[in-house]
Amino acid sequence: MVLDHARACGASAVQAVVSHNVGLAVTVRRNEVETLEYERDQQIALVVYFGQSKGSAATTDFSPAALRQTAEAACRIARHTEPDPHAGLPDPEEQAREWPDLGLDHPWDCPADQAIELARQVEAAGFAVDPRVENSEGASVSTRRGMSFLGDTQGFMGGYRSTRHSISCALVARGASGMQRDYAYGTSRDPARLPNAEAVGREAAERALRRLDGRKLGTRQCPVLFVPEMARGLIGSFTRAIGGGAQYRKSSFLLDAAGQEVFPGWMHIEEQPLLPGALGSAPFDGEGVRTRQRELVSAGVVQGYILDSYAARRLGLRTTGNAGGARNVSVRPHPGDKGRQELLSDMGTGLLVTEMIGQGVNLVTGDYSRGAAGFWVENGEIAYPVEEITIAGNLRDIYRGIAAVGNDVDIRSNTRTGSILVESMTVAGD
Repeated sequence: MVLDHARACGASAVQAVVSHNVGLAVTVRRNEVETLEYERDQQIALVVYFGQSKGSAATTDFSPAALRQTAEAACRIARHTEPDPHAGLPDPEEQAREWPDLGLDHPWDCPADQAIELARQVEAAGFAVDPRVENSEGASVSTRRGMSFLGDTQGFMGGYRSTRHSISCALVARGASGMQRDYAYGTSRDPARLPNAEAVGREAAERALRRLDGRKLGTRQCPVLFVPEMARGLIGSFTRAIGGGAQYRKSSFLLDAAGQEVFPGWMHIEEQPLLPGALGSAPFDGEGVRTRQRELVSAGVVQGYILDSYAARRLGLRTTGNAGGARNVSVRPHPGDKGRQELLSDMGTGLLVTEMIGQGVNLVTGDYSRGAAGFWVENGEIAYPVEEITIAGNLRDIYRGIAAVGNDVDIRSNTRTGSILVESMTVAGD
């Protein structure tokens, strides 16, 4: 209906995205329910084109009258918008016509009272680890199920359901020199793949305890090992730098990087949007363009950019099916099959980074400077916790200086990587 009404108003092309989400989130702090939230929302977002002039509008009211008004509003905006020669729907030949079931929909029958009890179990398990764990920032349980459907006037019609569930906990421990906090969590599309609730609580407590009585470091150059949760930030900076927007705006330190050797020759980074059940998977992108597995980096060389249709036209290229960003960016472990302890042994003496603070990344220049905390390592073994330090460098040097990627791959996000060992960075402290 909304597509037809926009066409009747004079639009030459129209795209509509319908979304509907339901969810539940609870947080327990010191055994008391702190928050209990139910989510139920819906929206239809409309993009219309009058030639190459674009307008958009959205509504949460699905009544026929509201849908007509939304279409008319988008058309009014388009009539007053300057034409953009690169605007428009994607090439119909690029759009998906069939796609596999990726196993993204796994509803969790978890009513509020069950979620509250589960959160209490998480927190109680953490407190039971050690009497020095004396406070909590909360234990949370959440479940969410959504549906997204896209249609346009080129004939594309497609949608799918997906779920995301999580358990998390943040605890505070007290030591001789003060308090430290840390957290643990699990997230999955399938509730059967969530970690044991008590295990999450225990991990949060153990991580907080390990950080007690941290020291500062003097300024130095040394190897740095990023745990997977922190390593994915390095990879995220890379994918943003090769994104279409950064490229056509000329605001990237990796401008025109396709074909350049940016990483060591053994490095491989893939986009795997069709992984069954993965958090970043999708059968088509936000324009209905089919997604596909491809190498972003092969033998250290950048293979291309991350493009939607608009960015591709600006650059004189073809869309890569990335409206909405890259999906399941995966870094291949190297060398061999080394875990974190083996990487610590390889590093010998250096810094293990387990927490990052602040943004501190300039994607135009590649300059990198972020607050950090973690552990000082000597002879391949953790010696003591460190805090109030800054690690710095330039991302081009950091990428070229990657010595290894571990097999301890973290699959709890859209970026899937193991620990990353960088040969040398500046560590600033006292």
